[in-house]
Amino acid sequence: MQAITLPALALFVTTLGFAILSPGPAIIAASRSAAARGRQASMPYAMGLAFGASIWCLFALFGLTVLFRVVPQSYTLLRLLGGAYLIWIAVQMWRHAAEPLEMQGAAATGPGFRQGLALNLSNPKPALFYGSVILTLFPGLSPFGGAVVYLVALAVELGFYAAVTALMATGPMRRAYRAAKTAIDRIAGTLIGALGLTLMLRN
Repeated sequence: MQAITLPALALFVTTLGFAILSPGPAIIAASRSAAARGRQASMPYAMGLAFGASIWCLFALFGLTVLFRVVPQSYTLLRLLGGAYLIWIAVQMWRHAAEPLEMQGAAATGPGFRQGLALNLSNPKPALFYGSVILTLFPGLSPFGGAVVYLVALAVELGFYAAVTALMATGPMRRAYRAAKTAIDRIAGTLIGALGLTLMLRN
């Protein structure tokens, strides 16, 4: 069994942070929700996104990448279902882009913890990240080592999504979003739809 080293953990945390902040459906959804609804209303959604991504870490620790290699159809199914879900989200964003916001402070309704969880469970981006990085940095982990890696991943996911939500929920960000809601929602919907379509067409 491999022992966990501090340099490996530091590299893991650094690469995970960059992966979370790189363009993708989850970070777009978290930013848009916070700008539209405020910090308090959006934080459960952000926590759902974080937990959903961290579950892929658990899957990777339990041999997700091995499953993809042994049963390639499982990866194809994941791509198709995940891509279709992202396209559905994109269509809903386009349909409702022109609707005005009816917000009272930070109490606007919208997606919550379960929706955030579902979005990142349907998003193969964290699946591929954790599958490749954990096999590279932490092959042959003991159960204790796997628990440590998962807790670190969960803490990083929670911290980053909370920080993004807090930043995007500030007054200037919210005012900018309200002033350009239709354009922002349609651009975000287009990006998410393109990601979903790319995912479905990828070989």
